[in-house]
Amino acid sequence: MAESTTISNTENLMKYMKLDQKGAVLAEYIWIDGSNGVRTKTKTLSKPVKDVKDLPEWNFDGSSTGQAPGDNSDVYIRPCAIFPDPFRGGDNILVMTETWDPDGSPNKFNYRHECERLMEANAKHVPWFGLEQEYTILAPDGWPYGWPKGGYPAPQGPYYCGVGTGKVFCRDIVEAHYKACLYAGIKISGINAEVMPSQWEFQVGPCEGIELGDHLWVARYLLYRVAEEFGAKITIEPKPIKGDWNGTGLHTNVSTAEMRKDGGMKAIEEACKKLGERHEEHILVYGEGNAERMTGEHETASIDKFSYGVADRGASIRIPQQCAKEGKGYLEDRRPASNADPYRITGIMMETIFGGMEGLDLSKAEK
Repeated sequence: MAESTTISNTENLMKYMKLDQKGAVLAEYIWIDGSNGVRTKTKTLSKPVKDVKDLPEWNFDGSSTGQAPGDNSDVYIRPCAIFPDPFRGGDNILVMTETWDPDGSPNKFNYRHECERLMEANAKHVPWFGLEQEYTILAPDGWPYGWPKGGYPAPQGPYYCGVGTGKVFCRDIVEAHYKACLYAGIKISGINAEVMPSQWEFQVGPCEGIELGDHLWVARYLLYRVAEEFGAKITIEPKPIKGDWNGTGLHTNVSTAEMRKDGGMKAIEEACKKLGERHEEHILVYGEGNAERMTGEHETASIDKFSYGVADRGASIRIPQQCAKEGKGYLEDRRPASNADPYRITGIMMETIFGGMEGLDLSKAEK
C-alpha cells in the first residue's frame, strides 16, 4: 500500500481483541445519515442476541448528522437486521437500523420504512434484486490509488477484470472486503476490477424484497471499515475523475415471479414500458451527480432519454441476451449512480411496475 497518515498498529490491537469480554456482547448499530453516508455507534449487551426483536432501541444526536435541528436533536434508531461482526468476531454483531423522530414518525431520511411497505404490499410478486456496486479506491490525498501523482495512467482497456501489476490496484482491500462480507452473511455474489484503474465492483444478490437494501448498506459499511484499516479512502461518486474515464454505477437487476415463468418476456417488456413512462421520476432518486456519468458515452445512456434493448449496454434498460433467448428472466436498469440509495431504487421499482400506495411517492427527491 502507499504511504498513509492513518495511525494503526494491528499487532498491538490484536492483544486487546483477544481479551475475554466476560459474557458481554458488542453491537455495532449502523444507520444512514442526512447526506447518504454511514454512521455507527457501539452498544454493550449483557448476552448474545440472535433475534432482532430482542435488541433495544437507541438514539443519537441528529443535529450532528444532518437529521435533526439542534433544539430537538434526538433521533431514534430501531434495529431491523442482524449480521455477525467480522471485525470483532465471537458473538459480537452488526445491527442495521432505521431512523425515527421523537414523535414516532420515520425520520425524513428513513427511506427503508417506505421501501419495506412497498415490498410487503407486493410480496405476492416475489421480487428479486441484484445490485452491482461500483466504487473507486483513493489514496489519502484523494487521487486514485496507483495513479501517478497529479497525472494519469495509460488509457482504459487493460484494467477491466485485469490481472497483474500495473493493471489492478489494491486487490488486498477488495479481497479483505469480500471475506468480511461472507463472514457477515452478506449475500455477496462476486467481485471484479472495473474499466477505470482503481475502480472495482462487488455484486449483492439475488435478494428478495427489503433484504437487498439491508445487505448492500452493510456491505458498504464493511467496505469503508476495511479501507480504513488499510489507510485508503472509498468514493462512490458517479464521476470521480472527469474526462475520458468511466463513471461508477449501481446497475440494478430486477426479476419478479411473472418475469421468471415461461413467457416472462412479456412481463419484462411491460415493465420496461412502465419504467420509460416514469423516467424522470426514477432519475430523481437514482443518485446525486448522475448527469456527469450518464452522457451517452462510456457504456451509459443519455440521462435525458429512455431506451431499452437486448444486450445493449448503451440503453437505459438492458435485457440480457440469455433472457431474450429463453423468453424469461430479468431486466437490468443501468441508470442508477453508484451513490444511490438501494432502498429508494428497489422501492420505486415496485411502485412503478406494480403501482403505488396511498401516501407514498418514492419519486420525491426530498421529503
